[in-house]
Amino acid sequence: MKKIQIKKEVSKNFKKHNHKLCYETSMKAFHKNCLEKNLKLTPLRLKVFELLLKDHRPIGAYQILDMLSKEGFSSTPPIAYRVLDFLIEQGFAHKIERFNAFIACSHPGSKHSPTFMICRKCDKVAEMCEKDSRLKLDKKSLSEFQIEESIIEIIGICKSCNQLETIKC
Repeated sequence: MKKIQIKKEVSKNFKKHNHKLCYETSMKAFHKNCLEKNLKLTPLRLKVFELLLKDHRPIGAYQILDMLSKEGFSSTPPIAYRVLDFLIEQGFAHKIERFNAFIACSHPGSKHSPTFMICRKCDKVAEMCEKDSRLKLDKKSLSEFQIEESIIEIIGICKSCNQLETIKC
């Protein structure tokens, strides 16, 4: 069995970082994408994206519906799923299969096959691009199958949670 090696610098999502800048950069990219592609930037799309950007933890569709309802938005499941589908299609969100939940993309607006590092203690998720994770599917050897999308989720413990666990011992 081949051992998976990952760069030492996993992701800013597991480190303290300027989350305000992170949020603003993603929001600017979202506005720009909608403007350039002549897509409707509805208040609902904007609000759902804002909710996903709040933290680096995945949010379930029903949690999103709850938050939308509290903010005075219509809260029926088809509405939330349509917005989430739009955000995924435009490259601004991903679905985290482990949690059946959604998270804002760390590389907004770009088409890529991310690898997700998921802390099983704090549920934070760090997204890495294919290049940084060094995980690569040999697409040439799959002549019988055309890959359209791949989602890789790696479960473990982030440095912060690991340090907390060490302190408790």
